[in-house]
Amino acid sequence: MFRDWRPDAESTVVEKLAAAGAILLGKLHMTEFALRWHHPYRPIPTNPWGADRWPGVSSSGSGVATAAGLCYGAIGTDTGGSIRFPAAANGVVGLKPTYGRVSRAGVFPLAASLDHVGPLTRSVADAAAMLSAIAGYDPRDPTSSRLPVPDYVRALDQGITGVRLGVDERYLTVGVQPEVSQAVLAAVEVFKAQGAEIVAVTVPEHDATERAWYTITAAEALVAHAGLYPERAADYGPFRALLEDGSRYSAQAYAQAHQVREELSATLQGLFDHVDVVLCPTMPSTAPLMDAQGNARMAEGLVRTRYTFPWNFSRHPTLSLPCGFDREGLPVSLQLVARHFAEEVLCRVGAAYEQATAWHTVRPPLLTD
Repeated sequence: MFRDWRPDAESTVVEKLAAAGAILLGKLHMTEFALRWHHPYRPIPTNPWGADRWPGVSSSGSGVATAAGLCYGAIGTDTGGSIRFPAAANGVVGLKPTYGRVSRAGVFPLAASLDHVGPLTRSVADAAAMLSAIAGYDPRDPTSSRLPVPDYVRALDQGITGVRLGVDERYLTVGVQPEVSQAVLAAVEVFKAQGAEIVAVTVPEHDATERAWYTITAAEALVAHAGLYPERAADYGPFRALLEDGSRYSAQAYAQAHQVREELSATLQGLFDHVDVVLCPTMPSTAPLMDAQGNARMAEGLVRTRYTFPWNFSRHPTLSLPCGFDREGLPVSLQLVARHFAEEVLCRVGAAYEQATAWHTVRPPLLTD
């Protein structure tokens, strides 16, 4: 659809990276309009840990390129997990900032009220440096925050003595691949040894989360594609199904989905009355096998979006980073969540973990076939 289209302006993120001195190499592959499906006319990025393994939905090219050492970092977008999934599947760091921390100007929306923009890198320090460059208010994006941008890099060496780390052991183990649970619980011990205070919490879950997320995404995508759909419906790949669903949803369904969102968000926000950071897996498994269309083949009982959708609803910042490997040599990913606009706390805690471990330094067996 956009084969011959050329933008008449840069995105704010690209402008800020260039102004900070970054060398911009080019654009990377992603799924069609940043949802879960790859367009049939485009090749699927190859996960460098295994050609048959899922590379992680929309920002998959960014995760693969970073893991393969083709760049020090890349930009991803996250509406329901698309910074964190490629980070987890490819064994790199993914930072989803607070909604509004990074401008969305020049980013084609998937669902405007859920979209986040952030970096994928090979270390927390690199993620902190990239976030420092791209964060801040932008008059081109009225949803961007006017709060001042901290020095994220300076926070890296402050240690984590006294940081309150919230752990819900049931949330980490039930419906989770055992090797993932073991690696995440081992990370808790690393944090404890570094002076963090471990606080037991109960992370709320809502049975209607996935349905509500899809309803909001479909309805808001329909707005973003005005003038393209249904006028050019034949030019779409599998993404067309989302727009078709969006066109059928009623205002009542959209309002009910937002009610679910607000209820869950308020409960999640309450966690940070007692802790500074909540710890959980990024995904309930390591990178699953995928089918010919690039879709993940999740094992029965594993809900891939369980640890991602809620934090898009609530707009909290999250940091995903490697914390081990399973028996097949696939990376396991840990997710840290902080209160709104507390990215410096995430960087501080993530850097402390990297200083005590070496998981982030392990490189994939680059595929040569």
